[in-house]
Amino acid sequence: MDTVTTSKRNRTQVKEAIAAERRELADLFDSLSAEQWDAPSLCAGWRVREVVAHMSTGFRLSLPRTLRELVAARGKLHRMTDRVARRDATAHSADILAGFLRDNADHPWTPPVGGLPGALGHDVVHGLDVTVALGLDRRVPEDRLRILLDRTRPSGLRFFGVDLDGVRLRAEDLDWEYGSGASLYGTAQDLLLLTFGRRLPAGRLRGEPADRFVHHPAEEA
Repeated sequence: MDTVTTSKRNRTQVKEAIAAERRELADLFDSLSAEQWDAPSLCAGWRVREVVAHMSTGFRLSLPRTLRELVAARGKLHRMTDRVARRDATAHSADILAGFLRDNADHPWTPPVGGLPGALGHDVVHGLDVTVALGLDRRVPEDRLRILLDRTRPSGLRFFGVDLDGVRLRAEDLDWEYGSGASLYGTAQDLLLLTFGRRLPAGRLRGEPADRFVHHPAEEA
């Protein structure tokens, strides 16, 4: 019985974290200027508006509609999500895109893998895709970061194409480490971004392996 009670309590905690993250991000997105909405994000090829449009796709597309979109994309999930994000970013205004997130704060959507923590990760990481790219000093609450960081596994790193061979991640602002090898230091939320396959702006990481995880715009030219 204690195990069942603990599991329910943990699920409730994650649900509350998801709802809070969505509402806070919706408020933040409402505060962005037109120039910021059209600025690049950490998601390659996406502006802020494509990222925000993508964040609510799971709330707005039914399963049959999602399957039709996937068929239209010839079964390529990334192609489908890119097409839908670009289309919806054009079709909806900034306030409507932010509103989708706020109005669905308690929506039970979860990604194909990862369950409720996967849904939290989807919101937190895409929020950071925006705030880090824009240079905004938004700090994700520690409890949300710990839920995600404590679930770091080799299988998840492989899914996002992350190579941490010979690297030990060490958070500077909370007690968390992962991996083995040369130390790479950064804030917990920056290191979380690395585990989801992101590269960061220069100056945010410290340690010998840092350059491996820095975004170099010249590479995209």
